[in-house]
Amino acid sequence: MPTGDPRDLNALRTPWTKSFATPVRAFLQTESGSAGVLVAGIAAALVWANLGSSYESVWTTPFGLRLGDGSVTRDLRTWVNSGLMTLFFLVVGLEARREIDLGDLRDRARVLLPVAAGLFGMVVPVGLYLAVNAGGSGATGWGVAMSTDTALALGLLVVVGYDVPDRVRTFLLTVFVVDDLVALLVIAVVYSDDVRLWYVALATALFLGLLLAKRLQLGTPASLVVLGIGVWASMLASGVDPVVSGLVIGLSAAAYTPARGDLEEASGLFRQFREEPTPDLARTAEVGLRRTLSPNDRAQRFYHPWTSYVIVPLFALANAGVAIDGEFLRRALTSPITLGVVLAYAVGKPVAVVSASWAIARLTHGRVQPAVGWAAVAGSGTIAGIGFTVSFLIATLALHGDRLAEAKLGVLVAAVVAAGATWVVFRITAALPADRRTAALQGRAEQLVDLAVDVDPERDHIRGPSDAPVTVVEYGDFQCPYCGQAEPAVRAVLGDRDVRFVWRHLPLPDVHPEAELAAQAAEAAGEQGAFWEMHDLLLTRQDSLKKPHLLGYAEELGLDVERFKKELYSHAHAGRVGQDVESADISGVSGTPTFFVNGRRLYGAFDLASLTGAVGTARARARVGAAGSRDGTGAPPRPADS
Repeated sequence: MPTGDPRDLNALRTPWTKSFATPVRAFLQTESGSAGVLVAGIAAALVWANLGSSYESVWTTPFGLRLGDGSVTRDLRTWVNSGLMTLFFLVVGLEARREIDLGDLRDRARVLLPVAAGLFGMVVPVGLYLAVNAGGSGATGWGVAMSTDTALALGLLVVVGYDVPDRVRTFLLTVFVVDDLVALLVIAVVYSDDVRLWYVALATALFLGLLLAKRLQLGTPASLVVLGIGVWASMLASGVDPVVSGLVIGLSAAAYTPARGDLEEASGLFRQFREEPTPDLARTAEVGLRRTLSPNDRAQRFYHPWTSYVIVPLFALANAGVAIDGEFLRRALTSPITLGVVLAYAVGKPVAVVSASWAIARLTHGRVQPAVGWAAVAGSGTIAGIGFTVSFLIATLALHGDRLAEAKLGVLVAAVVAAGATWVVFRITAALPADRRTAALQGRAEQLVDLAVDVDPERDHIRGPSDAPVTVVEYGDFQCPYCGQAEPAVRAVLGDRDVRFVWRHLPLPDVHPEAELAAQAAEAAGEQGAFWEMHDLLLTRQDSLKKPHLLGYAEELGLDVERFKKELYSHAHAGRVGQDVESADISGVSGTPTFFVNGRRLYGAFDLASLTGAVGTARARARVGAAGSRDGTGAPPRPADS
């Protein structure tokens, strides 16, 4: 139970949310935290490359694997670029699949804009690069100029746009997942020489075997890893850069939230182990718990920290080193390669992203528009000028010697320019009046709604003004300690006159045996006009929810105890509670407490700061939407309960 100390509330998180946080938010947190490590890797590479010849001698050292008469030998840089970076692109594929299954891209109508912005954001920079390098020796390096480094861009966005809402970072991610996908296809098709089709066919067969094994739940995780390594090795032998294998394997991993039925089954397995703690039952319980998570979630939670904090910084250390002296700078700063890369990223990317987004909104008459405001679109375009991972991969394949060094310098200079331009965009936006700033960042586009069943004033239990522009819906369990701990934060938010609160039942009988009866008791009290009084009492007395206790609470509240007892013992309100449970299931809710603010699910902490922030954002969007509806500049706002 809460202690009253605000510090306690700020630390509260639902146990299931910690494991099943929104994919984009979790992705952003990892990328943001790793940005400093990545920048440190770049700086270390630059310093090392200018201290002597050891930098190149180390990374060009041959390293091989031999098995019988067969062997594979590559230099250390190639093992990093084509070996370890496969895991990075595995994570890119996993995140793309998550967005398709769980994110904004689950609405297929919304795929058009990010695909168009991502593709146009590659075509325009490549066109500018080729315009500068037409007929020159650097023309073959056009692929260097097309791809945004999503990891570094997201990380630096936190630094230069620290007050930017999460939806802006989400927009950037969804647009440039397309960028990464197309860039890897370009590597496979354009920058792969002497392709051996037999090995490509073998890789395809192994990949199909991997899909079949996952579909039929055959084999162990270790056997799936072996198949994945087989796909990678076949691609390496084929002459196609094997990082592509990581991407396609990641895209094949389905993402979904755990079903309540699966969680209940896992609870049963744990209870069996608790009653008889044997190694066999421990293994069964462990497997049952793991299977509640999607393959995508399991893979990403294992690989993502390694790729963000180890592999990508190691890639930076192996590739970002450029020996810089006066003569090199004079040559590079006038080189068409360097100038083409800087122009492509610093000018081409923002122009392409903004113009493509504007064109799609214009051509569809506003039916398809960015999920964020136009200042956020502009900031996403400028930060997209940060290219690193794929740019360096393509540079090492397409260019050599001085031309390779010039391309790398162009990428690094463009990153600095892009970060500075993004800082300017968001500082100007921050100076706008509050409503204009909200519109510029959040936009007026209709948001996807996660709450499957709209609030019904005739049926739902509502606290607060019926016409409030902000609605907070909580799925809760009266025996859940986390619901009790969240209650002070809910009460604080309800102090605002423009917020209404809705409680929906989600008893979890597999872990809280008295929760179902307590929910029915609240409904029985509601029949006598005392739902909220009983609600408050039950949350403060979670350790005493058996029938005698519930009858005592009815008497304490001055209810007709005989009527209350009759309804409670006959389970007269079980159907009403079951309706709430059904609405939770179709909304993808599997744990308590789960909050929805104006239909959007709140992930992460349920402390006062998080609830207040979510309510503030919803309030601002509702205000901006109402203003847009009045002046004809935006879509009409959705009702607060949908």
